[in-house]
Amino acid sequence: MIEAASANDAALLAQLHQRAFARPWSEAEIARLLDNATTFALIARAGPVQGFVMAWAAAGDSEMLTLAVAPEARRKGVAMSLVNAAGVAALARGAATMHLEVAEDNGPARALYVKLGYEEAGVRPAYYAGAGGAVDAIVMRRRLPRPVV
Repeated sequence: MIEAASANDAALLAQLHQRAFARPWSEAEIARLLDNATTFALIARAGPVQGFVMAWAAAGDSEMLTLAVAPEARRKGVAMSLVNAAGVAALARGAATMHLEVAEDNGPARALYVKLGYEEAGVRPAYYAGAGGAVDAIVMRRRLPRPVV
């Protein structure tokens, strides 16, 4: 089940983000983002929280800020469901497009986004700090709505 999250869920989201990323966002950072009226988050639950997506939508555009899936829930369709749900939520908020940034070396995420209709739109050189040095971010974009299943 996918449900809306609020700033009250910041601690839960931060715990999941910590499990999903080497450089996680803090509870305060997540709460601050969710205090912005243009930002929204969706949580996937099947018993315990499996993942969440956070995005913003304004002025006809939207951006996926983060997508975090618990390690044990990966490769089970959770990320696909969350990305599609974020697109629907952004569309309901008036967005016609959604964009995101993904690490160039994150092959599984890039493959998922391509499968869901995202196309490469640019590069942000040395955007992410990595253990082996800076990694480029690939900017990807798609038109909404058409959720892909």
